[in-house]
Amino acid sequence: MNLLLDTHIFIWWEIEIYKLSAKRLQILEDEDNVLFLSLASLWELQLKIQNGKFEFPKPLPEIIRGQQNINDLRILPITSAHIYELENLPFHHKDPFDRLLISQATVEDYTLVTDDPKFSAYSAKLV
Repeated sequence: MNLLLDTHIFIWWEIEIYKLSAKRLQILEDEDNVLFLSLASLWELQLKIQNGKFEFPKPLPEIIRGQQNINDLRILPITSAHIYELENLPFHHKDPFDRLLISQATVEDYTLVTDDPKFSAYSAKLV
């Protein structure tokens, strides 16, 4: 299964694993699943780091490289199709990063791993 990680799921997986449910952790650790992190999440993380809202114990590029090497994490680029799909999303959720993740999951037919209850208002597949 192709899984797109919500930004907070990536953070939890990296430094607060105790926040992940047993089901989500099992899905993330299942080697049959392909894990994706959106470029939008990288952007969001970098902004949070720069404005002091969040801190990783290592530089962000090092964290990403480590996840790519250890867990075969793949970076999902943002395409025009992802942007155009935003037009079809109702405004149940106004956060632009989250809306883009929902759009990407819809266009790519990926399952979005999230703990955000607002995502359930959309037709994207969720864990």
